[in-house]
Amino acid sequence: MAGGGDSIRAILFALGANFAIAVAKGVAAFFTGSSAMLAETVHSLADCGNQLLLLLGIRQAKQPPSPDYPLGYGKAIYFWSFLVAVMLFTVGGMFSLYEGIHKLQHPEPLKQWYWAAGVLVFGIVAEAVSMRACLQEVNKARGGRSLWQWFRESRQAELVVIFGEDLAALLGLVFALVAVLLAVATGNPLWDAIGTIAIGALLIVVAVFVAIEVKAMLIGQSVDPARQRQIRDFLEARPEVERVINLITLQLGNEVLVSVHAQMRESQSVPLLYEQINSVERALKQGFPEVRWSFFEPDRKPA
Repeated sequence: MAGGGDSIRAILFALGANFAIAVAKGVAAFFTGSSAMLAETVHSLADCGNQLLLLLGIRQAKQPPSPDYPLGYGKAIYFWSFLVAVMLFTVGGMFSLYEGIHKLQHPEPLKQWYWAAGVLVFGIVAEAVSMRACLQEVNKARGGRSLWQWFRESRQAELVVIFGEDLAALLGLVFALVAVLLAVATGNPLWDAIGTIAIGALLIVVAVFVAIEVKAMLIGQSVDPARQRQIRDFLEARPEVERVINLITLQLGNEVLVSVHAQMRESQSVPLLYEQINSVERALKQGFPEVRWSFFEPDRKPA
């Protein structure tokens, strides 16, 4: 999408960070024999699977149109993004809640806590690098909008998912480190359980917000409001167009469908009217490269 961030770059940074964290947790699990750390290793590998699903979705979305899919496969990325949001809710949030409640009911003192603290510090650094790369791409897309406004208006599902996942992962690691340090400082293992429950709640909240945004794209959203205004202003500024009566846009992955109902200045010569419509459509696609399909319905000036 024109003016959008590079989603693939953000996904690759997130994939690298999650894989590095999984390796660190795996090493810690090997040397400590901790089943909890082994479970966390699997958790991080599942996060890597999320990024691979997003890459798969981007690849499928680039397939050309076919007779069965005349508008292409662009919305495939929405399906995979929604699936990642569901996995973030279940594998991430619900699993963490289960672990936290289990620890709350059966508290155990932390063993070799310095391994856990070391892995968490490494994880925070790795996720911070991933988050920085994601924010760089988000800043390219959001313009002067706040992060919240961009999150609500963006049509780049994969970038919305990565932003939410990186934010939840980074805050979750900070929660975990604080919980471990409090448990060690106070000698009360309940802090570890409380931290795990807080992480689960955080992941569920983020997953729900991400799922709400991606669901709207799956149903069929217009382009973001700022882009919609730019398209309308462009059409109304064309000398061939008297006024735009109705403008419908539909976001299809990184491509856009535009339907225009406009009152044209030319109302006498049909061949000239067709030539003007073709001229407007060519200019529209040059000015807005994401526009793949355009449908133009002309109207005549009232008598």
